[in-house]
Amino acid sequence: MCFVSATFLRLNNIGMSERRAAVLNADKSTAEPFDSAVVQNRLYDLQRYVSAHMNTDTGPFYLEGQYRRDSQKMVDTAKQSNSSGLNINAEAEAVCKPRFTTWSPAYVQCFADELAKYPPSDDPVQKVELPSTEIYRYSYASPVWSPDFAGWSVLVCLVIIVMIIARLLSLAVLRMLLKRHYRGI
Repeated sequence: MCFVSATFLRLNNIGMSERRAAVLNADKSTAEPFDSAVVQNRLYDLQRYVSAHMNTDTGPFYLEGQYRRDSQKMVDTAKQSNSSGLNINAEAEAVCKPRFTTWSPAYVQCFADELAKYPPSDDPVQKVELPSTEIYRYSYASPVWSPDFAGWSVLVCLVIIVMIIARLLSLAVLRMLLKRHYRGI
């Protein structure tokens, strides 16, 4: 019965591993456009499975692909919101290009002088606050006992073990009583 229990517990763990792999594969998907509903559905499937089966603790795992996509969106948004650096270069070129017909050290000096008129701008990418990695961390815990094949087989195995121990104890007590009784005869 212990072998049967161990087999069912292992099958539960394999089912959890397959569902966790499906979540991570959906997260790594590079299909465009990315469908986050697929990842959410896989997460719900994993959560339902783990909450209904023994020996299926997932341990912590991260959705790295989702984190990278969200971080890249934030960086792209910051770059688009602060595109003044391109306008400054265009203004400097508009001033210097009519004065010089070809590239020369004087053109470079003119361009540098025009750029020096503007204060240096901060890099918006360095000021972006990326999302917390804890948002992308998942960990599901399984119940101590569940009413599935593994749970019932473990319960039967424990009952058999308790019966064996009770029988051994009763035999030991009976043997001690018999020794005491025959010692007196």
